[in-house]
Amino acid sequence: MKGYTYLIIDLACIALPLIFSFYKERAFYKEWKYFLPVNFIVAILFLLWDSWFTSNGVWGFNEEYLTGIYLGNLPLEEVLFFICIPYACTFTYFALDWLLKEKPFQFAHNFFSGFLWIISVIAIILFHDKSYTFYTALFLFIVVTLTIAVRKDISFLLLSYAVILPFFFLSNGILTGSFLESPIVWYNNQENLGIRMFTIPLEDTFYGLLLVMCNILGYQLLKNIYQKKTLKS
Repeated sequence: MKGYTYLIIDLACIALPLIFSFYKERAFYKEWKYFLPVNFIVAILFLLWDSWFTSNGVWGFNEEYLTGIYLGNLPLEEVLFFICIPYACTFTYFALDWLLKEKPFQFAHNFFSGFLWIISVIAIILFHDKSYTFYTALFLFIVVTLTIAVRKDISFLLLSYAVILPFFFLSNGILTGSFLESPIVWYNNQENLGIRMFTIPLEDTFYGLLLVMCNILGYQLLKNIYQKKTLKS
């Protein structure tokens, strides 16, 4: 059973969102045509990054908690992570958008975007010798800069991420060694700041945000394109 630990975490993260995707009044499965193509592209990009970091010893995996099935140098569970987590997060965003008719914090969207932009720039400049810190900050900088350039309000996306964070800390905490004898995913502290929130590297919070942003922003973009085409026809 120990060898299925990471797989169980993946499935636990997606189970309820997947079940409630078929809720009659707000059916997320009808959004799959927008979400799935975006998730596929984003997953490929993150998996390439993941594979590169794994090859270079930035992080790695404890085989005791894995099924032993690999795609390249990545365990199957790690590949599923980039499907299950974005699905759960995008579903949460979709559900909150329905539940909250008013969009709180919209008034402060420039502050949130500016804060992320400044944090990213500082990290890029100061920690260019820390691979995990540097590349997470660099890619976050690119995405946030694009949202600023097109005047995209990301305040509700950030609110959704805040709602998800307790579950993120639970699942990621287990992955990084909380409640276990040893971590499922280990990190080379020479390549990050060495700052941990319990067992979770600080960078994971921004890495997770980047993953969520790419999926939700891409989902929104593709949905808008489809809707515009429908209106024209």
